[in-house]
Amino acid sequence: MDTVSWVLLLCLAVLFYVVCSLFLLRYPLILHKRKRLEFYCRHISHRGGSGERIENTMEAFTHAVSAGTDMLEMDCHLTLDGYVVVSHDNNLLRQTGDDKTVSSLKFQDLPLYEEKLEVTFYVGHYSTGKDRRFVLLENVLKNFPNMPMTLEIKENNDLLIKKVSNLVHKYGREHITVWASEEHEVMAKCLKQNPSMPYMFTMRRVIMLLLLFYTGLLPFVPLGESVLMFYLPRIINRTYIPEEAYMKNRFVVYLLQKLITWKSLFEHLIKRGLQVQLFVCNEETDMAAAFAMGATGVMTDYPTVLSDYIRKHPPPPAVY
Repeated sequence: MDTVSWVLLLCLAVLFYVVCSLFLLRYPLILHKRKRLEFYCRHISHRGGSGERIENTMEAFTHAVSAGTDMLEMDCHLTLDGYVVVSHDNNLLRQTGDDKTVSSLKFQDLPLYEEKLEVTFYVGHYSTGKDRRFVLLENVLKNFPNMPMTLEIKENNDLLIKKVSNLVHKYGREHITVWASEEHEVMAKCLKQNPSMPYMFTMRRVIMLLLLFYTGLLPFVPLGESVLMFYLPRIINRTYIPEEAYMKNRFVVYLLQKLITWKSLFEHLIKRGLQVQLFVCNEETDMAAAFAMGATGVMTDYPTVLSDYIRKHPPPPAVY
């Protein structure tokens, strides 16, 4: 074959690949079995709704459930005497004013939360509450047995992972409890410890997901994850000021928004049975933007505000 024939053959092959990829992007169930999760959550309360009550306290979780949340999101650490506590930070300086770590203290010695605590994803806004005590993960699981939860493992600690897994198993809630971690190595340990729990994309896997999407390979690749949890880019440097210097760059945030917020990507994942949750949306305009992008769920620090928004703007029926 001459050069022209080879070029023509290559062009036809590329065209065939593009057509197949676009077709399967739209109709993924031709190749993949749809995931059947036992929960569908439009309303997720970040740290139990840290804008309306002190974050990660039993009062916050109780308030969020009474406000109508579908899911509670929380973070786990291990105390010196081996208790799994719900806390976003290991170092307690931000939350309590004491420059100590959860892992260096016994559960009974953990200090109280500050009386007034700034909302991490809503700079300049503060929460208060009557309850300022750290809570055991077991007590949260016991008090809300049927409530879906996302448990983020905040440190690479084998014992912590094992104890969280054992608690989830003890209360028979693997089907409604999601493993969460930004770190790929930590997630691998979580899945090894309890592979029956659904899990979210780590940051490494989010990057891989985007590469697969942009190269057209995504429709051909199986996905083990059940939840894509990601920033709503428009909140960065507006309501949420990240610590990382590169995230303060306008171009980086603009690029992030262009890369991640493809509605066709979200639609493809949803058709395969995954859920897409965007966070942390604390204003109605951001909630509207997240749902408009195709998110199945929105994570917020203000569960009452999100419930009011959903009531005023009911979304289409959930597709299971």
